[in-house]
Formats: sequence, structure tokens, C-alpha cells
Amino acid sequence: MTALQEAENILNRLNVAEKAQLLKWVVQDLDILSGKTGIESTEGVCGGVPRIVRTRIPVWTLVQMKLYGTTEAQILASFPTLTAEDLTNAWAYYRSHRQEIDEQIEENEQA
Repeated sequence: MTALQEAENILNRLNVAEKAQLLKWVVQDLDILSGKTGIESTEGVCGGVPRIVRTRIPVWTLVQMKLYGTTEAQILASFPTLTAEDLTNAWAYYRSHRQEIDEQIEENEQA
């Protein structure tokens, strides 16, 4: 069975809300591929790691907080300049660049 056939089988088992969430993720991932991410990397800023546009908040920091069980509301309260859209962009970026972000988390945990 190909991945596309497997995806079709899964899609047939999803309810409307789950399909809507899946579609949202697909659109976000397509935005990432086309460069519309809300995430940027700049040499000399935050060590050049991916960060939220217009901030110095690395994606790995947000992902690590989420992995430790911090809610989105708590993250937004901790970083008042962030928006819910910024978090959505961070999660989408993580889905598309999981290994890169996981390595950054590991590097920073060892520091």
C-alpha cells in the first residue's frame, strides 16, 4: 500500500473536525514549503536558529515548553509579544523540521 492510499484510508475514518484540523496542518506545511512561515533565521541573531519573526524567541524554546507540558495560554502569558498565530507557525515549523529542532533542544539542554 502506498503512503497516499494509506492516507486515503485514514481520511475516510476521520470526522469533520479531524479533517478540518488535518487540512489546516496541510495548508501550514505548504506555506512553510513556499517560504510563508512566520519563522526566520538570521545569522548573528539567536545563534542563527529559527525564531519567530520580529522576535528573538527561538522555535526550539517554544517547542521545549510545549513538550514539558506548558499550555499555549501559559506560553502566551510568558511571552506577551507572541500571538496565537506565532505559536501555530512554530508548531507547523516543528512538524516540518522535527530533527533540526529536536537537535537544538538537545544542544541547549546539555549547555
